[in-house]
Amino acid sequence: MLRHVVLFKLNPGVDWDDPRVQRAEAATRNHPRHIAEILSWECGRNTADRPIAYDFALCGTFSDADAVNRYLRHPDHVSGVDLWRAIATWVVVDYEVAA
Repeated sequence: MLRHVVLFKLNPGVDWDDPRVQRAEAATRNHPRHIAEILSWECGRNTADRPIAYDFALCGTFSDADAVNRYLRHPDHVSGVDLWRAIATWVVVDYEVAA
């Protein structure tokens, strides 16, 4: 199994009151409704008040690399990426976990 982790950093001048941020967050929270490859899904806003902290995180579990690749190409995910691209940067890590 693979764990897929993404950390988002809002662009300067963009905050949580921005409707674009609200749409991106909602899209991310709703991915499991549309993408069957997602086995588990958690996401949320950062609560740490430190300059090195990212603003939003997601953690998903997938059966294997092929499932992650299907998720990455899924239209719902692609539209979510487009929403985030307009307001943030991010880093990603995918790592193996025991089943």
